Amino acid sequence: MPEPSRTIYDHAGGTSVSWYRSRELSAEAREEFRVSSLRARTAKLKALSDVAAPVQEQFEPRLKINELMPGISSHGLPALSLFSGGGGLDLGFERGGFGHVASHDTLEIAGETLRANRPDWTVFSGADGDVKKFNWKPYRGELAVIHGGPPCQPFSTAGRQRGSEDERNMLPEFVRAVNEAKPLAFVAENVAALAGPKFAQYLQQAFIGPLARQYHVTMFVLNAQDFGVPQVRRRVFFVGFRRVTDHRRFEIPQPTHRSDHLKRGTLGPLSLTGARPTMGVREALGLPPTGVDGLAPTIRSTLTGPRHTTSILNSASGQRVWAELGIWPNGVARSRAAAARFPTRTGDRRLAVADCALLQGFPSSWAFPGPVYKALGQIGNSVAPPVGYHVAVAVAQALGVRD
Repeated sequence: MPEPSRTIYDHAGGTSVSWYRSRELSAEAREEFRVSSLRARTAKLKALSDVAAPVQEQFEPRLKINELMPGISSHGLPALSLFSGGGGLDLGFERGGFGHVASHDTLEIAGETLRANRPDWTVFSGADGDVKKFNWKPYRGELAVIHGGPPCQPFSTAGRQRGSEDERNMLPEFVRAVNEAKPLAFVAENVAALAGPKFAQYLQQAFIGPLARQYHVTMFVLNAQDFGVPQVRRRVFFVGFRRVTDHRRFEIPQPTHRSDHLKRGTLGPLSLTGARPTMGVREALGLPPTGVDGLAPTIRSTLTGPRHTTSILNSASGQRVWAELGIWPNGVARSRAAAARFPTRTGDRRLAVADCALLQGFPSSWAFPGPVYKALGQIGNSVAPPVGYHVAVAVAQALGVRD
Protein backbone atom coordinates (compact mmCIF):
# COMPACT_ATOMS: atom_id res chain seq x y z
CA MET A 1 0.00 0.00 0.00
CA PRO A 2 1.22 3.54 -0.68
CA GLU A 3 2.55 5.45 2.27
CA PRO A 4 -0.12 7.84 3.59
CA SER A 5 0.58 11.51 3.05
CA ARG A 6 1.50 13.48 6.10
CA THR A 7 1.50 17.15 6.95
CA ILE A 8 4.79 18.66 8.06
CA TYR A 9 5.78 22.20 8.87
CA ASP A 10 8.14 24.16 6.66
CA HIS A 11 10.07 26.19 9.20
CA ALA A 12 11.62 28.41 6.52
CA GLY A 13 8.44 29.35 4.70
CA GLY A 14 5.99 28.98 7.58
CA THR A 15 3.50 26.93 5.58
CA SER A 16 2.15 23.41 5.91
CA VAL A 17 2.75 21.15 2.94
CA SER A 18 0.50 18.10 3.00
CA TRP A 19 1.94 16.71 -0.23
CA TYR A 20 5.42 16.09 1.22
CA ARG A 21 6.53 12.68 2.46
CA SER A 22 9.64 12.63 4.58
CA ARG A 23 12.36 10.01 4.22
CA GLU A 24 12.64 7.46 6.98
CA LEU A 25 16.29 7.31 8.08
CA SER A 26 17.85 5.13 10.71
CA ALA A 27 19.60 6.83 13.61
CA GLU A 28 22.94 5.68 12.17
CA ALA A 29 22.17 7.05 8.70
CA ARG A 30 20.91 10.31 10.18
CA GLU A 31 24.11 10.77 12.19
CA GLU A 32 26.24 9.98 9.13
CA PHE A 33 24.31 12.58 7.15
CA ARG A 34 24.75 15.14 9.95
CA VAL A 35 28.51 14.63 10.14
CA SER A 36 28.87 14.77 6.37
CA SER A 37 26.84 17.97 6.16
CA LEU A 38 28.86 19.61 8.94
CA ARG A 39 32.13 18.65 7.26
CA ALA A 40 30.95 20.05 3.92
CA ARG A 41 29.71 23.27 5.49
CA THR A 42 32.99 23.79 7.36
CA ALA A 43 35.00 23.23 4.18
CA LYS A 44 32.79 25.63 2.24
CA LEU A 45 33.06 28.44 4.79
CA LYS A 46 36.82 28.02 4.92
CA ALA A 47 37.17 28.03 1.13
CA LEU A 48 34.96 31.06 0.58
CA SER A 49 36.48 33.12 3.37
CA ASP A 50 40.15 32.48 2.56
CA VAL A 51 40.97 34.88 -0.29
CA ALA A 52 44.51 33.52 -0.45
CA ALA A 53 43.34 29.99 -1.15
CA PRO A 54 44.30 28.59 -4.55
CA VAL A 55 41.47 28.55 -7.07
CA GLN A 56 40.65 26.36 -10.02
CA GLU A 57 40.93 27.86 -13.46
CA GLN A 58 37.75 29.46 -14.75
CA PHE A 59 36.60 28.83 -18.31
CA GLU A 60 34.40 30.75 -20.72
CA PRO A 61 31.28 28.85 -21.84
CA ARG A 62 31.26 27.93 -25.52
CA LEU A 63 27.52 27.55 -25.93
CA LYS A 64 25.86 30.80 -27.00
CA ILE A 65 22.20 30.39 -26.15
CA ASN A 66 20.92 33.27 -28.26
CA GLU A 67 22.25 31.48 -31.34
CA LEU A 68 19.74 28.72 -30.54
CA MET A 69 16.88 31.23 -30.70
CA PRO A 70 17.78 34.04 -33.11
CA GLY A 71 15.60 37.05 -32.32
CA ILE A 72 12.66 37.80 -34.60
CA SER A 73 11.40 41.33 -35.21
CA SER A 74 8.29 42.10 -33.20
CA HIS A 75 5.12 41.21 -35.08
CA GLY A 76 2.83 42.78 -32.51
CA LEU A 77 0.98 39.69 -31.33
CA PRO A 78 0.27 40.14 -27.59
CA ALA A 79 0.98 37.23 -25.21
CA LEU A 80 -0.11 36.80 -21.60
CA SER A 81 2.03 34.59 -19.33
CA LEU A 82 0.68 32.43 -16.50
CA PHE A 83 2.80 30.44 -14.00
CA SER A 84 5.76 32.41 -15.37
CA GLY A 85 8.42 31.21 -12.93
CA GLY A 86 11.93 32.15 -13.99
CA GLY A 87 10.72 33.26 -17.43
CA GLY A 88 11.52 30.36 -19.75
CA LEU A 89 8.40 30.66 -21.89
CA ASP A 90 8.30 34.44 -21.49
CA LEU A 91 11.81 34.73 -22.90
CA GLY A 92 11.12 32.22 -25.66
CA PHE A 93 8.03 34.13 -26.78
CA GLU A 94 9.86 37.45 -26.60
CA ARG A 95 12.63 36.10 -28.84
CA GLY A 96 9.86 34.78 -31.10
CA GLY A 97 8.59 38.33 -31.68
CA PHE A 98 5.58 38.40 -29.35
CA GLY A 99 4.63 41.43 -27.30
CA HIS A 100 4.52 40.98 -23.53
CA VAL A 101 1.20 41.77 -21.82
CA ALA A 102 1.86 40.56 -18.26
CA SER A 103 3.40 37.74 -16.21
CA HIS A 104 1.79 36.01 -13.23
CA ASP A 105 3.40 33.81 -10.56
CA THR A 106 2.76 33.23 -6.86
CA LEU A 107 6.49 33.18 -6.05
CA GLU A 108 7.86 36.57 -5.03
CA ILE A 109 11.33 35.51 -6.19
CA ALA A 110 9.94 34.85 -9.68
CA GLY A 111 8.69 38.42 -9.77
CA GLU A 112 12.12 39.66 -8.68
CA THR A 113 13.77 37.67 -11.46
CA LEU A 114 11.43 38.91 -14.17
CA ARG A 115 11.66 42.55 -13.05
CA ALA A 116 15.44 42.37 -12.78
CA ASN A 117 15.72 41.15 -16.36
CA ARG A 118 12.85 43.11 -17.92
CA PRO A 119 12.11 46.25 -15.86
CA ASP A 120 9.55 47.39 -18.43
CA TRP A 121 7.39 44.25 -18.13
CA THR A 122 4.15 44.15 -16.14
CA VAL A 123 4.68 41.48 -13.48
CA PHE A 124 2.27 40.20 -10.83
CA SER A 125 3.94 38.05 -8.16
CA GLY A 126 3.26 36.72 -4.70
CA ALA A 127 -0.35 37.12 -3.60
CA ASP A 128 -0.88 39.54 -6.51
CA GLY A 129 0.20 36.82 -8.95
CA ASP A 130 -2.26 34.18 -7.77
CA VAL A 131 -4.19 33.24 -10.91
CA LYS A 132 -7.09 31.93 -8.82
CA LYS A 133 -7.95 35.52 -7.91
CA PHE A 134 -8.02 36.91 -11.45
CA ASN A 135 -10.97 37.67 -13.67
CA TRP A 136 -9.70 37.16 -17.21
CA LYS A 137 -12.78 38.38 -19.07
CA PRO A 138 -11.46 41.97 -19.50
CA TYR A 139 -8.74 40.50 -21.75
CA ARG A 140 -11.27 39.30 -24.34
CA GLY A 141 -10.33 40.54 -27.78
CA GLU A 142 -6.93 41.71 -26.53
CA LEU A 143 -4.78 38.55 -26.65
CA ALA A 144 -3.21 36.48 -29.38
CA VAL A 145 -1.82 33.88 -26.97
CA ILE A 146 -2.00 32.75 -23.37
CA HIS A 147 0.98 30.60 -22.45
CA GLY A 148 2.18 28.97 -19.27
CA GLY A 149 3.52 25.92 -17.51
CA PRO A 150 1.10 25.00 -14.72
CA PRO A 151 2.97 23.42 -11.77
CA CYS A 152 4.28 20.03 -12.83
CA GLN A 153 4.74 18.51 -9.36
CA PRO A 154 1.26 16.91 -9.26
CA PHE A 155 2.25 14.82 -12.28
CA SER A 156 5.99 14.32 -11.80
CA THR A 157 7.73 11.44 -10.04
CA ALA A 158 9.52 13.87 -7.73
CA GLY A 159 6.16 15.42 -6.82
CA ARG A 160 4.61 12.01 -5.93
CA GLN A 161 2.18 12.08 -8.91
CA ARG A 162 -0.92 12.79 -6.82
CA GLY A 163 -2.56 14.48 -9.80
CA SER A 164 -5.92 16.09 -9.11
CA GLU A 165 -5.54 15.37 -5.37
CA ASP A 166 -2.48 17.64 -5.19
CA GLU A 167 -3.23 21.16 -3.99
CA ARG A 168 -0.66 22.46 -6.48
CA ASN A 169 -2.67 21.25 -9.48
CA MET A 170 -3.47 24.37 -11.53
CA LEU A 171 -4.64 22.82 -14.81
CA PRO A 172 -8.26 23.86 -14.12
CA GLU A 173 -7.11 27.43 -13.57
CA PHE A 174 -5.33 27.45 -16.93
CA VAL A 175 -8.54 26.21 -18.55
CA ARG A 176 -10.54 28.94 -16.81
CA ALA A 177 -8.14 31.66 -17.96
CA VAL A 178 -8.31 30.51 -21.59
CA ASN A 179 -12.09 30.13 -21.62
CA GLU A 180 -12.61 33.53 -19.99
CA ALA A 181 -10.04 35.54 -22.02
CA LYS A 182 -10.63 33.66 -25.30
CA PRO A 183 -7.22 34.29 -26.94
CA LEU A 184 -6.62 33.23 -30.53
CA ALA A 185 -4.32 30.49 -29.25
CA PHE A 186 -2.90 28.96 -26.10
CA VAL A 187 0.27 27.05 -25.20
CA ALA A 188 0.56 24.91 -22.06
CA GLU A 189 3.62 22.91 -20.99
CA ASN A 190 4.18 20.19 -18.40
CA VAL A 191 6.18 17.05 -17.61
CA ALA A 192 5.83 14.29 -20.20
CA ALA A 193 4.23 12.01 -17.57
CA LEU A 194 1.07 14.09 -17.83
CA ALA A 195 0.58 12.64 -21.33
CA GLY A 196 0.98 9.05 -20.08
CA PRO A 197 -1.69 6.45 -19.27
CA LYS A 198 -1.76 7.25 -15.53
CA PHE A 199 -3.38 10.65 -16.15
CA ALA A 200 -5.10 10.00 -19.50
CA GLN A 201 -8.63 10.04 -18.12
CA TYR A 202 -8.10 13.08 -15.94
CA LEU A 203 -6.30 14.96 -18.71
CA GLN A 204 -9.19 14.42 -21.11
CA GLN A 205 -11.86 15.19 -18.54
CA ALA A 206 -10.36 18.24 -16.85
CA PHE A 207 -8.10 19.81 -19.48
CA ILE A 208 -8.34 18.80 -23.13
CA GLY A 209 -12.09 18.18 -23.07
CA PRO A 210 -13.13 21.58 -21.69
CA LEU A 211 -10.69 23.39 -24.00
CA ALA A 212 -11.68 21.38 -27.07
CA ARG A 213 -15.18 22.85 -26.93
CA GLN A 214 -13.78 26.10 -28.34
CA TYR A 215 -10.24 25.21 -29.46
CA HIS A 216 -8.58 22.77 -31.83
CA VAL A 217 -5.96 21.14 -29.61
CA THR A 218 -2.67 19.47 -30.55
CA MET A 219 -0.57 17.56 -27.99
CA PHE A 220 3.09 16.67 -28.59
CA VAL A 221 6.32 15.97 -26.70
CA LEU A 222 9.58 17.82 -27.35
CA ASN A 223 13.12 16.98 -26.21
CA ALA A 224 15.34 19.88 -25.19
CA GLN A 225 18.46 18.31 -26.71
CA ASP A 226 16.75 18.36 -30.14
CA PHE A 227 16.97 22.15 -30.01
CA GLY A 228 20.58 22.48 -28.86
CA VAL A 229 20.04 22.45 -25.09
CA PRO A 230 22.65 20.11 -23.50
CA GLN A 231 20.21 18.37 -21.15
CA VAL A 232 17.92 15.34 -21.17
CA ARG A 233 14.53 17.00 -20.78
CA ARG A 234 11.23 15.76 -22.24
CA ARG A 235 8.16 17.94 -21.92
CA VAL A 236 4.62 17.74 -23.25
CA PHE A 237 3.03 20.73 -24.98
CA PHE A 238 -0.60 21.49 -25.64
CA VAL A 239 -1.30 24.04 -28.37
CA GLY A 240 -4.82 25.16 -29.21
CA PHE A 241 -6.30 27.50 -31.84
CA ARG A 242 -9.79 29.00 -31.96
CA ARG A 243 -9.77 29.20 -35.77
CA VAL A 244 -9.56 25.99 -37.76
CA THR A 245 -7.45 27.71 -40.45
CA ASP A 246 -4.77 28.52 -37.85
CA HIS A 247 -4.92 24.98 -36.52
CA ARG A 248 -4.36 23.56 -40.01
CA ARG A 249 -1.37 25.83 -40.56
CA PHE A 250 0.29 24.82 -37.29
CA GLU A 251 3.32 22.58 -37.63
CA ILE A 252 4.95 20.90 -34.65
CA PRO A 253 8.53 22.22 -34.29
CA GLN A 254 11.06 19.86 -35.83
CA PRO A 255 14.52 19.20 -34.33
CA THR A 256 17.25 21.65 -35.23
CA HIS A 257 19.99 19.63 -33.52
CA ARG A 258 20.97 16.02 -32.95
CA SER A 259 22.73 14.36 -30.02
CA ASP A 260 23.37 10.83 -31.27
CA HIS A 261 27.11 11.47 -30.93
CA LEU A 262 26.62 11.88 -27.18
CA LYS A 263 24.96 8.54 -26.44
CA ARG A 264 25.92 7.15 -23.03
CA GLY A 265 28.17 10.16 -22.55
CA THR A 266 30.87 8.87 -24.93
CA LEU A 267 32.07 10.83 -27.91
CA GLY A 268 31.53 9.11 -31.23
CA PRO A 269 30.92 9.83 -34.91
CA LEU A 270 27.69 11.48 -36.02
CA SER A 271 25.41 8.97 -37.73
CA LEU A 272 22.85 11.48 -39.04
CA THR A 273 23.12 14.44 -41.35
CA GLY A 274 21.20 17.68 -41.83
CA ALA A 275 21.19 19.02 -38.25
CA ARG A 276 23.77 20.64 -36.01
CA PRO A 277 25.22 18.60 -33.15
CA THR A 278 24.10 19.46 -29.65
CA MET A 279 27.05 20.28 -27.42
CA GLY A 280 27.84 18.07 -24.48
CA VAL A 281 27.95 19.56 -20.99
CA ARG A 282 31.71 19.96 -20.83
CA GLU A 283 31.93 21.55 -24.26
CA ALA A 284 28.99 23.85 -23.51
CA LEU A 285 30.60 25.05 -20.26
CA GLY A 286 33.99 25.47 -21.93
CA LEU A 287 35.67 22.83 -19.75
CA PRO A 288 38.79 21.01 -20.99
CA PRO A 289 38.00 17.83 -22.97
CA THR A 290 38.46 14.51 -21.19
CA GLY A 291 37.34 12.22 -24.02
CA VAL A 292 33.94 11.85 -22.39
CA ASP A 293 31.09 14.26 -22.83
CA GLY A 294 27.32 14.00 -22.84
CA LEU A 295 23.98 15.54 -22.02
CA ALA A 296 23.22 16.67 -18.49
CA PRO A 297 20.62 14.61 -16.63
CA THR A 298 17.35 16.43 -16.11
CA ILE A 299 17.98 19.31 -13.73
CA ARG A 300 15.65 19.03 -10.76
CA SER A 301 13.95 21.98 -9.15
CA THR A 302 15.16 22.69 -5.64
CA LEU A 303 11.67 23.98 -4.81
CA THR A 304 10.05 20.52 -5.08
CA GLY A 305 10.44 19.75 -1.37
CA PRO A 306 10.22 21.96 1.71
CA ARG A 307 13.92 21.75 2.51
CA HIS A 308 16.41 24.23 1.11
CA THR A 309 18.98 22.49 -1.07
CA THR A 310 21.63 23.51 -3.56
CA SER A 311 21.69 20.18 -5.41
CA ILE A 312 20.29 19.67 -8.91
CA LEU A 313 20.68 15.88 -8.69
CA ASN A 314 17.48 14.03 -9.58
CA SER A 315 18.39 10.33 -9.25
CA ALA A 316 21.07 7.73 -8.57
CA SER A 317 21.46 7.14 -12.29
CA GLY A 318 21.90 10.87 -12.75
CA GLN A 319 24.70 10.80 -10.18
CA ARG A 320 26.54 8.22 -12.29
CA VAL A 321 26.21 10.38 -15.41
CA TRP A 322 27.50 13.47 -13.62
CA ALA A 323 30.44 11.42 -12.29
CA GLU A 324 31.29 10.23 -15.82
CA LEU A 325 31.29 13.86 -16.92
CA GLY A 326 33.58 14.85 -14.06
CA ILE A 327 31.02 17.33 -12.70
CA TRP A 328 29.64 17.60 -9.16
CA PRO A 329 25.85 18.31 -9.12
CA ASN A 330 25.61 19.08 -5.40
CA GLY A 331 26.48 22.25 -3.53
CA VAL A 332 26.01 24.58 -6.50
CA ALA A 333 27.77 27.92 -5.90
CA ARG A 334 26.36 31.41 -6.38
CA SER A 335 29.03 32.41 -8.92
CA ARG A 336 31.68 30.75 -11.06
CA ALA A 337 34.36 32.49 -9.01
CA ALA A 338 32.91 31.03 -5.81
CA ALA A 339 32.75 27.57 -7.41
CA ALA A 340 36.41 27.84 -8.41
CA ARG A 341 37.38 28.72 -4.81
CA PHE A 342 35.57 25.66 -3.47
CA PRO A 343 36.87 22.58 -5.35
CA THR A 344 35.35 19.22 -4.55
CA ARG A 345 37.23 16.49 -2.72
CA THR A 346 36.82 14.23 -5.75
CA GLY A 347 38.27 16.78 -8.14
CA ASP A 348 34.99 16.95 -10.07
CA ARG A 349 34.01 20.38 -11.33
CA ARG A 350 31.62 22.31 -9.11
CA LEU A 351 28.76 24.09 -10.85
CA ALA A 352 27.60 27.68 -10.43
CA VAL A 353 24.10 29.08 -10.84
CA ALA A 354 25.11 30.52 -14.22
CA ASP A 355 26.25 27.06 -15.36
CA CYS A 356 22.91 25.49 -14.44
CA ALA A 357 21.06 28.31 -16.18
CA LEU A 358 23.08 27.74 -19.34
CA LEU A 359 22.42 23.98 -19.23
CA GLN A 360 18.71 24.84 -18.99
CA GLY A 361 18.92 27.10 -22.05
CA PHE A 362 19.08 30.58 -20.51
CA PRO A 363 21.46 33.14 -22.05
CA SER A 364 24.23 34.54 -19.88
CA SER A 365 22.44 37.90 -19.73
CA TRP A 366 19.48 36.39 -17.83
CA ALA A 367 20.11 36.84 -14.10
CA PHE A 368 18.62 34.89 -11.19
CA PRO A 369 18.77 36.99 -8.00
CA GLY A 370 18.20 35.72 -4.49
CA PRO A 371 19.52 32.69 -2.59
CA VAL A 372 21.07 29.86 -4.58
CA TYR A 373 18.30 27.37 -3.81
CA LYS A 374 15.65 29.80 -5.08
CA ALA A 375 17.61 30.46 -8.26
CA LEU A 376 18.02 26.73 -8.89
CA GLY A 377 14.35 26.16 -8.14
CA GLN A 378 13.33 28.62 -10.83
CA ILE A 379 15.82 27.18 -13.31
CA GLY A 380 14.71 23.58 -12.75
CA ASN A 381 11.04 24.52 -13.06
CA SER A 382 11.46 26.53 -16.25
CA VAL A 383 10.70 25.66 -19.82
CA ALA A 384 14.00 25.57 -21.72
CA PRO A 385 13.83 28.95 -23.54
CA PRO A 386 15.03 27.63 -26.94
CA VAL A 387 12.25 25.03 -26.86
CA GLY A 388 9.71 27.71 -25.95
CA TYR A 389 11.10 29.87 -28.73
CA HIS A 390 10.51 27.27 -31.43
CA VAL A 391 6.98 26.67 -30.18
CA ALA A 392 6.38 30.43 -30.22
CA VAL A 393 7.64 30.75 -33.79
CA ALA A 394 5.43 27.87 -34.91
CA VAL A 395 2.38 29.46 -33.25
CA ALA A 396 3.11 32.85 -34.82
CA GLN A 397 3.37 31.28 -38.26
CA ALA A 398 0.09 29.47 -37.73
CA LEU A 399 -1.51 32.80 -36.80
CA GLY A 400 -0.39 34.22 -40.12
CA VAL A 401 2.96 35.83 -39.32
CA ARG A 402 5.50 35.46 -42.11
CA ASP A 403 9.24 35.97 -41.96
